[in-house]
Amino acid sequence: MSNIIHVIIADAQYLTRAGLLQLCASTPSLKVVGEASDAKELLDLAKSKHPDVVVIDYNHPEVFPLDVLVDLKRNSPQTKCLIVTDDDQKGNIFRSLELGAHSFLTKNCSRDEILNALHATAKGEKFFCNKILDILLEKHLNPEPREEDCSSSSLSLRELEIVGLMAKGVATKAIADQLCLSTHTVYTHRKNIMRKLGVNSATELLMHAVQSGLVKDLVTKS
Repeated sequence: MSNIIHVIIADAQYLTRAGLLQLCASTPSLKVVGEASDAKELLDLAKSKHPDVVVIDYNHPEVFPLDVLVDLKRNSPQTKCLIVTDDDQKGNIFRSLELGAHSFLTKNCSRDEILNALHATAKGEKFFCNKILDILLEKHLNPEPREEDCSSSSLSLRELEIVGLMAKGVATKAIADQLCLSTHTVYTHRKNIMRKLGVNSATELLMHAVQSGLVKDLVTKS
C-alpha cells in the first residue's frame, strides 16, 4: 500500500494554490492530484480523484460557499477537509466544523504547521493552529452550566495533560515519550477519559475538550 497522501487544493486565489502546490511538491509523502478555483471544479475533481485531503479556503462565498463541504462529503465520503483561510469570523469557523471540516489553519501558519495539519488530517485526526484554538476556547471561557456537562474535575491531572497534548495534535507515541509512559498506558488513559466524558472517539473527545474548555489551562501554559 502507498503511503502517499493525495491532495486537492481548492482556493480562488492562484497565488495561494501555487504556494500550496509548491509546498506539497517539496514533500515526498504528498501528491497534489488536482487544483480547483471554484466549487464545481472541486466537486468534479473529488468525485473522480477521491483524494485523502482537500485543502480549501471557503472565504470566497461566490465560488466556495460553506455548504460545499456537505457536497464534498457526498461526492467523496472518505476525503478529509483541511481549512486554510484568513477568515476569523467565529460563526464561520464553528459552522465549517459542524459541516464536517476536520482541521482548521489560518494563512499565517508556518510551513511546518501546514505539513503537520495535512498529515494529521489524512489520518482522520483533528488539527487546529493556536489562533483557532484560542477562538474556539474564547467562546467557552464562561460557558452556561449544563446538567449533562462533565466537569473537568472528574479528570485527573495526568488525564488533563494527555487531553491537552491530543488537542495540540501530538501523536500517541509522542505523548508516551514526552510523559515517560508506555503507549499502552496512554491508550488506557484515553479509554478512561472517553468513558468519563461520555464520548466514543478521539475526534469527539477533542471537540468536547475544546468546547468545554478542558484544555484551556494547558494551552495557556504552552
